[in-house]
Amino acid sequence: MFLLLKEAHRYASIMIILDNEVNKCALCKGTGSLSRGRVCRCVERAAFRACFQRFRECSVKSYPTISLERLAGPTGRMSYGRKGEEYQADFILVARRVLSPLEHRIFRFHYLLGLEWKLCCQHLGLPCVNKGDSTNFFHKCDNIERKLGHVFRTLEPYPLMPDQYFQSPERRAVA
Repeated sequence: MFLLLKEAHRYASIMIILDNEVNKCALCKGTGSLSRGRVCRCVERAAFRACFQRFRECSVKSYPTISLERLAGPTGRMSYGRKGEEYQADFILVARRVLSPLEHRIFRFHYLLGLEWKLCCQHLGLPCVNKGDSTNFFHKCDNIERKLGHVFRTLEPYPLMPDQYFQSPERRAVA
């Protein structure tokens, strides 16, 4: 399912792939927006998941893809780039800047390295004995997804949303 969000800034719309769970969101009831034009947390998490999915797609390629792009402007100059690797680097650097040290360590272990929650808790020195500890860990993961999703969606000059990041520069200049 797609949700079209109207943004106040210069990006007129952002397409975000939403999971079926967003339709069950108790806060927004599947609309994606709250009162006063605020965006619901489920949309921020969905934005993170879309970006993280593209990050994983870029990381499974066995060889880097080099692309030739026309630069915006009257000169018609061309530029070479490795969009997938640039996306991965931007994804990791933004996460490092935005997250607290503990959140970044959870992000590294759980999302980038793919460790289960109990192993993450052991590496981080967090308690992992009873069921409440898993709730605490996944609450932290939820906050990480929400925080990064918001930043990826609203990053300037170009968001890290895959549909906008992988556009050619001349198409971005028109939008």
